[in-house]
Amino acid sequence: MGRAVDPTMDGPACLALVLHAHLPFVRHPEHEVFLEEDWFFEALTESYLPLVAMLLRLQRDGVPFQLTLSLSPPLQTMLGDELLRRRYERYTADLDALLTRETARAQHDAPLAAVVAHHRRRLDAALQTWQTLGGDLLAPLARLQEAGHLDLITSAATHGYLPLMAPQPAAVRAQITVAVAEHERRFGRRPSGLWLPECGYAEGLDRVLAAAGLRYFVGDTQALLLARPRPRCGYHAPAFCADSGVAVFARDPEPGEQVWSRERGYPGHPAYRDFFHDLADERPASELGAFVLPDGQRRRTGLKYRRITSHDGTGHDRTGRDGDPKLLYEPEVALRVAHEHAHDFVDKRLAQLSGLRAVLPQVVVVAAYDAELFGHWWHEGCAWLEQVLRLFAAQPRGAPTLTHLADYLRRQPTQQLLRPAESSWGAGGYHQYWLDGTNAWIYPRLHHAAAQMIALAERHVAPPALVRRALNHAARLLLLAQASDWAFIMRSNTAVGYATARTEAHLGDFARLAEQLASGTIDEVWLSERERAENIFPAIDYRAFA
Repeated sequence: MGRAVDPTMDGPACLALVLHAHLPFVRHPEHEVFLEEDWFFEALTESYLPLVAMLLRLQRDGVPFQLTLSLSPPLQTMLGDELLRRRYERYTADLDALLTRETARAQHDAPLAAVVAHHRRRLDAALQTWQTLGGDLLAPLARLQEAGHLDLITSAATHGYLPLMAPQPAAVRAQITVAVAEHERRFGRRPSGLWLPECGYAEGLDRVLAAAGLRYFVGDTQALLLARPRPRCGYHAPAFCADSGVAVFARDPEPGEQVWSRERGYPGHPAYRDFFHDLADERPASELGAFVLPDGQRRRTGLKYRRITSHDGTGHDRTGRDGDPKLLYEPEVALRVAHEHAHDFVDKRLAQLSGLRAVLPQVVVVAAYDAELFGHWWHEGCAWLEQVLRLFAAQPRGAPTLTHLADYLRRQPTQQLLRPAESSWGAGGYHQYWLDGTNAWIYPRLHHAAAQMIALAERHVAPPALVRRALNHAARLLLLAQASDWAFIMRSNTAVGYATARTEAHLGDFARLAEQLASGTIDEVWLSERERAENIFPAIDYRAFA
């Protein structure tokens, strides 16, 4: 840890770009095709592969850059899973076939042909990256970390919402210790920091992070803004938690609003691609091929031909769901706008950093985003981000610079002592998004299962091999049930049926294992089947809950 005293030393003004890459663990070997696995396949094609390709391109071009990338353990597992890799290749083959048909259909319609050709180039580029890397995205990210470009950090084991788990400290510790161990197993080194799931902080979490050997965490604005005592630099410099020495960085709302907000930020520009108008909504089922399931359900194709502007060319439909026929997307126009927005972002950050540096002893502006925003939600986001990184690299000596969070702490080891405020990025900066009438039913059941798991972990000190396997899988199931994604989906009213089913299934299987452990009659055939299906955390040790 650094020197935990009030800051008096001057430091540089820096921008810290932080990307948080996470998806819930979705893997269903029992089905040949499973609709929710497409979440992962879409993110691979539209976000993860383009982002890795972009970072490697910058390194190849000798562009100096630094950023912090959080990879959640569920996403790490899915990126390394052979079954999902094979299914992804089948998914892209289906997408390739659909694009071939679309190319033929658009051959006499030049504007439509330009949009189809754009999607063809995007898919071909993603597949080229996939083939060049042999389907392995984790290895090049590790190499970029070794080269000093990335600070790879983790999140909680299954992105559990930690403040609502606080009544059972052992469950909180398990979420952290399992995540750190899994990161170290995959990358050969412990992470320096952790992205708090949903930026949710509650008193005492910092001590758990310190016990796991973590140096810092990323929290919400209020974590520092309402800290005790009030921080001298506001949320524009890290601080050390008084009880642990762990540093807290808080996301800055100004760059967040510019990039996140569909209403006031860049992604709402009329020239950008509209996210909501998928080809699956526009074509007859007979033309969609493998993107129509046997039961008639339509899969999202990711092929979206419309831009945000409404049909009259002047309206600005911000939801993309009003039924108006949108204008066709114009890729070259959108790319020019993305570059203009990159220049605007850099200009605003340089002005912000210079202004803050004139009055504060230390300044780091933390611009934190979900990685899936770039390319998936905001189609032009990867091009924007690459231009931002190149523009910052071209600044003259003495100008504000890019940093990743670990490097900033290394160069600025002296920070103020304080106690962060309870907070999250959700509405009102508190916890209600993950605890309201739509999802409150899950918490009594999660707490009951956690109490059972803690008791099992303390009761079984040196169990035989089969009992150990059952205990390890019980721990795995509980972690999966605790994922914050399910409560979030219930609250946002999107895939509620699936989120409910996953919660019920994980808790039901956990209860079955707990009964078998109590009776001493473990069904090894069933256990083996579940271990193959929920193959996350292969090295898990149930004693994390002790």
